[in-house]
Amino acid sequence: MKEEIFDRYIQAGAAAKKILTAGADRIKPDVPLLEVGTFVEDMIIEQGFQIAFPANISLNEAAAHDTPRPDDTRTFTQGDMVKLDIGVHLDGYIADTACTVDLGDQPLLREASIVARDAAISAVKPGVAIGSLGTIVAQEIKSRGFLPVANLTGHGLDHYCLHKGPNVPNIPGTGGAILEEDMVVAIEPFATTGTGFVHDGKREEIFGQVVNRPVRLPAARKILKEIEERNGLPFARRHLHVKSVDLGLARLVHDGILRSYPVLCDVSGSYVSQAEHTMIVTDDGCIITTA
Repeated sequence: MKEEIFDRYIQAGAAAKKILTAGADRIKPDVPLLEVGTFVEDMIIEQGFQIAFPANISLNEAAAHDTPRPDDTRTFTQGDMVKLDIGVHLDGYIADTACTVDLGDQPLLREASIVARDAAISAVKPGVAIGSLGTIVAQEIKSRGFLPVANLTGHGLDHYCLHKGPNVPNIPGTGGAILEEDMVVAIEPFATTGTGFVHDGKREEIFGQVVNRPVRLPAARKILKEIEERNGLPFARRHLHVKSVDLGLARLVHDGILRSYPVLCDVSGSYVSQAEHTMIVTDDGCIITTA
């Protein structure tokens, strides 16, 4: 990996760590979700970086992809299990990191995802098969009485690319892709009190561009203009400053130009925890950029 690219990953990771900690400290009962999401994203910009994806703030059975609406009135409540997942990039080189804030009394569930993440990271080095990391994650989570979320994975990262191979499973496996030096990988175990599978919820606030082609609807054209600088990275409805934004988004999704990211949920009444770090694979292990 070129030194200047390595440096950008390291800088983005250090910023992400600082911003995640500051954002998590603001998660308290009665605080609006929108306030925390705005704080995190404003801090990314103020620190001289860019937003790799909207601040994900997912509650309880929601595992991922929730972010506040522009008019969101939700506040955190005593008992909530809150996942804060943020992405920071510098010139397209991304740091992806997440933590869980327990506003209730479930320390073991929160611990399960953290220990699983750290155990998997300790096994990272060139030549390791991805499937073995999933086995480690699942063992740590199950040993604490919970289930790993089977249909969510960690992932590779690349320039302006948030998700690429290899996918890092959270369930036991053998074989799969082999880790190589200079790979950039995010490991993110999810532990749940539910079924171990997530499904699409009703909320859709995050979108990403799939293709670029002409559209006739004025609101749709304005949205595409506003997101040009995203270079394909995801954005939120609240990031747009376009009249008839809902109509424009609906048209772009219908035409296959944008894809939506529905909130991913386990069964109602369950709780999910998450922990995530980004790392660069080295010749004898890895460097965690977000630690």
